[in-house]
Amino acid sequence: MISTLLAATLCLVAPPDSIVTLDAVTVVGHQQRDFQMRMSQSAIQIGREALQQSYAGSLVQTLEGIPGVKAMAIGSGQSKPTIRGLGFNRLAVTEDGIKHEGQQWGDDHGLEIDQFAIDRAEVIKGPAALLYGSDAIGGVLNLYSNHVPTEPLEGAVQLFGRTNNEQMGLSARIGGRHGRWFYRAHGTFIDYADYRVPTDSIQYYSYWIKLKDQRLRNTAGSEADGSVMVGYMGYRFHSDLRISDSYSKSGFFANAHGLEVRLSDIDYDHSRRDIDLPYQWVNHLKVLSHSSWQGDGLTIEANLAYQHNQREEHSEPVSHGYMPTPDGTMERRFDKSTYTANMQLRRTLGNHELRAGVGGEHQHNRRDGWGFIIPDFEVSSIGAFLMDRYMVSSRLALNAGLRFDYARTHIHSYHDWYATPSADGSSVQVERSADMTRHFRSLTWSAGVNYATGPLIVKANVGKSFRVPIPKELGADGINYHIFRYERGNMQLDPEESYQIDASIGWADEVLEIQVDPYLNYFPNYIYLSPSAQYVEGLQLYHYTQARVLRYGLEAQCTWHIDRHWQAHAQGAYLHARQESGEKKGYTLPFSTPWNVEIGGRYAFGFGRATASEPTGYVSMTARIVGSQNEIVPPEKPTDGYWTLNMAAGKRFSLGRSTLQVSVHADNLLDRRYYDHTSFYRLIDVPEPGFNLSVMAGLEF
Repeated sequence: MISTLLAATLCLVAPPDSIVTLDAVTVVGHQQRDFQMRMSQSAIQIGREALQQSYAGSLVQTLEGIPGVKAMAIGSGQSKPTIRGLGFNRLAVTEDGIKHEGQQWGDDHGLEIDQFAIDRAEVIKGPAALLYGSDAIGGVLNLYSNHVPTEPLEGAVQLFGRTNNEQMGLSARIGGRHGRWFYRAHGTFIDYADYRVPTDSIQYYSYWIKLKDQRLRNTAGSEADGSVMVGYMGYRFHSDLRISDSYSKSGFFANAHGLEVRLSDIDYDHSRRDIDLPYQWVNHLKVLSHSSWQGDGLTIEANLAYQHNQREEHSEPVSHGYMPTPDGTMERRFDKSTYTANMQLRRTLGNHELRAGVGGEHQHNRRDGWGFIIPDFEVSSIGAFLMDRYMVSSRLALNAGLRFDYARTHIHSYHDWYATPSADGSSVQVERSADMTRHFRSLTWSAGVNYATGPLIVKANVGKSFRVPIPKELGADGINYHIFRYERGNMQLDPEESYQIDASIGWADEVLEIQVDPYLNYFPNYIYLSPSAQYVEGLQLYHYTQARVLRYGLEAQCTWHIDRHWQAHAQGAYLHARQESGEKKGYTLPFSTPWNVEIGGRYAFGFGRATASEPTGYVSMTARIVGSQNEIVPPEKPTDGYWTLNMAAGKRFSLGRSTLQVSVHADNLLDRRYYDHTSFYRLIDVPEPGFNLSVMAGLEF
């Protein structure tokens, strides 16, 4: 509640459809009212220029300034999004209409998407399973990289870097349009070193580990992304084909992966840019086809996609328990192919806009390596929905819809490749996963209302969502070194369901913009990893279980436009979660997000004849305050609160028909030492990164 009170206080002395605050940079987007009236949930759009101005290292970290959105980071190059405390397979990430499918169940798996190829991002807060199916129970991050060039030749070049991990990067795109045909190509290259934390040592299982130059050993990495798109745009028909490939290689913090530094002959302190064992590499290939036809009051869209995700983890071969020392360094390998097809139809009949869709997906995942955590599996799913949006008037809209889904999950059996002595004196290859086939069905619904009058917009939405248990939740049985625990699945899990109420109240005029978004979720059978007091192979055992969970919270933000140069903003988020049943009844959920507040100011300059309405430069300062988290699930430990000071600045220059955009983003200016309660590295006493300066210079022509 502290965050809400602080945000409201500044608003009273100082919207929903035009302001997005991204890490100390307030971006004025002036989105059209029809976008806000399109859905009854809280939704925010962010354009390319806003993403460039607020560059903070990764796409998810750039979006972290939106209330309710948070980046969960491991290492210096990987981060995953969460919305209102829900992430992983509770948050759907789509690119150009296709749900992105990698190995997103893993805590150390980032998004294999080129952030510099993104033209526009859309964040939908709250359950969106009606339109997007399973995995959208917590929200949706829609990414669009299908901008159609308007000139015969156009492009951009961007240079960027960060000081904390000595990141260096280059991104370039080129495209053109000739008649009704167009093309576009994009490439990005990034290289970074071990990142720095404001401490000289950490403690891991009672061992004090010294850090050289305050660097986390072996957290360096590199990334290479490329994509090409060709398409046709007619009067009524549009079609494009896009092929993208993303490759990354990154090290795991050596001191956290079995204490390799104490046992290994590798000189981890030889270079900050070395990628030694243990490390991972990931390659994601995506082939996507999008076609649409638009007639009088009728629009038909079809998407086809193939995704191939490969991921390998390599580490020094060591024996665990009865496992002998294996040959080779490949501990785990995952090879996943996903086939997706969906079609949507929109039909306008008077004041009704009918929307119907059907889609299917098939996943095929195979494992390899001497380590085990999840078995081979196949998942097939199909779903269909029908939705009606009724415009009672230009001010009032009602919407309602139904969706049915069916999914089939087949998990393969797996036995250890080595023998373990049994009680009768014989030796057996222990079965870690049994052969299993599960069928899941779900009927979901949603209803909402949008009302707008003058500067006021009010939204409300109520509905039911669902999520199919993923194969890891059903069949995991192994060590997850990167987050320091032993994980065990539960084959009896039921589909996760959620009943939710979301509301949004916004006011926007030339001086004041306010938005308040309260929400409530009730899960009859929330699935989560419950920590236990048991230890397996030296690591704490976490097992999947289900419990009734009640979650509610609120996000508030406001901006006061003092004059055309100065503006002040405040925003905050609060989340409460409580288990209403099960062995941890009365406790919250593990890694629950504490309340947070952000207060800042922005000065805009560079108004001129050619830019009478928009400035060409800005400087901003922001203080971020995060509360302590004492609501924990034993044996989890509390986390102290903290605050950081951040600054940003940018300037746009006109160079004939070209534009040069320069932006600087400074995080943790005072180099404060603090711990993020949602970070797994907190478990081994690793604080968050220290002072970090991000710089970007982009030329568009």
